Amino acid sequence: MTTKERFIEYLKIKGIGQTSFEESSGLSRGAISQKSGFSANSIEKIAIACPDLNLDWLITGNGEILKSSHTNIIAKAPMEYGKEQTRPRVPLTAAAGSLSGDSIGVTLEQCEQMPLIHQIPSYDFTMFIKGDSMSPRFESGDEIACRRIDQSRFIQWGKIHVLDTTQGFIIKRIYDDGDKIRCVSYNPEYSDFSVPKEDILSMSLVVGVVSIMEM
Repeated sequence: MTTKERFIEYLKIKGIGQTSFEESSGLSRGAISQKSGFSANSIEKIAIACPDLNLDWLITGNGEILKSSHTNIIAKAPMEYGKEQTRPRVPLTAAAGSLSGDSIGVTLEQCEQMPLIHQIPSYDFTMFIKGDSMSPRFESGDEIACRRIDQSRFIQWGKIHVLDTTQGFIIKRIYDDGDKIRCVSYNPEYSDFSVPKEDILSMSLVVGVVSIMEM
């Protein structure tokens, strides 16, 4: 199913007509029935108008239609950690290359709590990256700060995200590609590739980086 097909299913469950929703939410007339995908602006309007809609399900097809609690550390909100001045460091690396094949599913107990980096905008967790496909923007060994994409936030196409997939974590610039997400590197030696949305467990926006420079 496409994002729009899933959203139409949501509207049917809620008993809301497409035209009625477009008028009440501020979407343009016919935005839901058009073949093209939703824009980031449309997703934002949907998120505001449908606070009970699980955007992870809407965008990737994973999870339940309505909001529910998640066990994956990537999907937890900062206040759930119970430590206002720390954030978890995920004990895995995001591959700045192709899919890594690392194991998935990280619990809070597996994460080291690190002091909050006040210079970086609001973020939910950090993790290290490996590989050189995102060079020169990011180098292998850098630690990135990430903000999870959830029901109150929308995907910023063209920006750098970390994708938690069935084959591991990857860090790329991402673009909508129908039922897939196209992953693009900075390093021209690496070709683009696409990941099926059904294989994506969660997504997070990269909002900062900590680099160690040799003196």
